[in-house]
Amino acid sequence: MRVLHFFKTYLPDSMGGIEQVIFQLCQSTLPHGIHSEVLTLSDDPQPSELMVADHRVHRAKLDLQIASTGLSYSVLKRFRHLAAQADVIHYHFPWPLMDLLHFLAGVKKPVVVTYHSDIVRQKNLMRLYSPLMHRFLKRADRIVAASPNYVATSKVLHHYRHKTVVIPYGLDRKSYPPASKQRLQHWREHCGERFFLFVGVMRYYKGLHILLEAAQGAPYPIVIVGAGPLEIELKGQAERLNLNNVQFLGRLVDEDKIALLQLCTAIVFPSHLRSEAFGISLLEGAMFGKPMISSEIGTGTSYINVHNETGLVVPPSEPRALRAAMDKLWGDAELSRSMGRKAQAHYESLFTSERMGQQMAHLYREVVSQAQS
Repeated sequence: MRVLHFFKTYLPDSMGGIEQVIFQLCQSTLPHGIHSEVLTLSDDPQPSELMVADHRVHRAKLDLQIASTGLSYSVLKRFRHLAAQADVIHYHFPWPLMDLLHFLAGVKKPVVVTYHSDIVRQKNLMRLYSPLMHRFLKRADRIVAASPNYVATSKVLHHYRHKTVVIPYGLDRKSYPPASKQRLQHWREHCGERFFLFVGVMRYYKGLHILLEAAQGAPYPIVIVGAGPLEIELKGQAERLNLNNVQFLGRLVDEDKIALLQLCTAIVFPSHLRSEAFGISLLEGAMFGKPMISSEIGTGTSYINVHNETGLVVPPSEPRALRAAMDKLWGDAELSRSMGRKAQAHYESLFTSERMGQQMAHLYREVVSQAQS
């Protein structure tokens, strides 16, 4: 069976959470006879086709970016051609151009939509987009959400409960090989023996400004890995607050990120808005057996991090509550280790790529079978 994934960004150009999910889907469904390809946009689409691991990626030229929506003049022709060869079209929502292209291309194939997030920030544009969005979601044969938490709290998904299924995102532990002794020693010398770790893109909904407020006067190091549109602003905030205990490491290669995941005391994940629908880097922490601190925002973050079991969940946008949670884990080593063990067990029971691939392959076959009947 052939599946075409369609989203505005993908590897190797961009390495966010949705890109990681698509990668894991392509790889984890392959043992079940699913051959995946990805169509995406790129600032520099040369080569226009390339292999990422075991799947082919097709890249169309990104011509314009408006309100986080990538636009392309050439992608319709590419999409129509690739869709004709696929058995299932797997869209990754939200991306308004994708909805429009679906209807312009006249797609008649079975359609699966992974609903990664509500549209939170662009409220004015949402009023214009809403009719197209609902027409698109009505056309989907199945809508996939990553957690029951998100299904329960999304006003949009409320209209489509009858065809929404929960398939949690999964990670392949084997794709995270242990860091070398040299890299581990390097980061021990650079960050110390114990520290809190944040990994992610510096976007508006990540809540890093809340973490920096909570860090004032803290007796422990906080390490921030990643880059993004708010990087300069956040570094300026840290400088104004005289935060000598916070390190910004920028974007790192995988081995260095893995080394820090192995070494850290706990994961701190202060995302405070529903745009954070799941939290792949939070899941990476669980996979490495680390306790977690996150905020209750009604999304998959609290499906990964279960309060008082795998870590601590605090109210969003409250630096004092976040600080109290960090103080608690830092001061109680046995509690931290116990929660870390439970976090890893939680990952193994619900969030492996093998489990996700098996469930998604079953869903693909189900929608194809229904389309043929």
